[in-house]
Amino acid sequence: MPLEDLLTRLRTLPDSKRKEAYLRFLNAAGTAALRKDGGPEHVTGSCFVFSPGFDHVLLCFHRKGQFWVQFGGHVEPEDASVAETAQREAREESGLGDLALLSPAIMDLDRHDLQGGFSCSAHWDVGFAAVISRDVVTTVSDESEAVRWFPISELPARLPEGFLERLEYVRRTAMSLPGAGYGTTRGG
Repeated sequence: MPLEDLLTRLRTLPDSKRKEAYLRFLNAAGTAALRKDGGPEHVTGSCFVFSPGFDHVLLCFHRKGQFWVQFGGHVEPEDASVAETAQREAREESGLGDLALLSPAIMDLDRHDLQGGFSCSAHWDVGFAAVISRDVVTTVSDESEAVRWFPISELPARLPEGFLERLEYVRRTAMSLPGAGYGTTRGG
């Protein structure tokens, strides 16, 4: 079940206030935390997509949020885990059908409040990472206005608060994974 898998993966993370808040939320909300209709706050899965050299990141311009961000969205009933949610959402929102996560390990936790245009009040986002060649053809989904590669050193101005720090942490973590060295072309 996705809830048990998520709880198990969260428990393997280093102790932090954020990890403890996620565990409290999940233990209080139970399986409703993984359903879009389970309450005003729920879990989402997201995926940071990097180039093989980890020097570029693929972002989408979110239609509702009006900012550049990693791919992600709500857990669907058919998703076996939040990692699967993140991979599915990244594939759907980028058009990269063969995109694969580097690892099912959680690389980012970000609870954020939502304003205008969203039917929910907060997302408890769980982030993962993938690597794919910049030569692949991307598409734009209904949820985005654009999909584009950016050099890590030249990111756009319209980013969510705290995004730069989170991106750098995920990038460093992903680069340190076995088999994720420069030149890796998973999924492409």
